[in-house]
Amino acid sequence: MARRRKRKSRRRLEGRRILELVPQYSIESGEDKPVTAARKFIQAEGIAPPALLLVKRNEHTTDRYFWAEKGLFGAQYVEENHFLFPSLRFSEDDAENLVASGR
Repeated sequence: MARRRKRKSRRRLEGRRILELVPQYSIESGEDKPVTAARKFIQAEGIAPPALLLVKRNEHTTDRYFWAEKGLFGAQYVEENHFLFPSLRFSEDDAENLVASGR
């Protein structure tokens, strides 16, 4: 039986494109839970929002978090609701400059 493809949300795809413009940090969770490891990393490094944290839980699983002025959020939630985050409102010129500079 033919399987139907899941429809991709335009709003989520737009959010994913916007998150690609944000600085990304890759860390490993170690003994801590992923969200705790992300919070400790942010505190230790003094990371300013907005930022995307990729926390490797084990060899198969990586959790994604978004660090905003309002706190730490799951990246999927931010992709779907990117319009709620003022730090993700790039002007067209900013987005073009970031893409052109290779970021």
